Amino acid sequence: MSEQQTNDPLHGVTLEKIVNSLVEQYGWDVLGERINIRCFTNDPSVKSSLKFLRRTPWARKKVENLYLEISE
Repeated sequence: MSEQQTNDPLHGVTLEKIVNSLVEQYGWDVLGERINIRCFTNDPSVKSSLKFLRRTPWARKKVENLYLEISE
């Protein structure tokens, strides 16, 4: 059997790594302006953001897309 290669640029990247990278790149204030969701604007933390993003596919997609922009 041959292993399949994936074209998914997020393959192997955890959501926690994505959030931490975005916070490091932008900080909470700018991140909250770029993606206006409460977990980034109202008492932000990595833990609360991960909890929200895991339950909310549309928000997670926005975060993943922003991460892909900075990682190019």
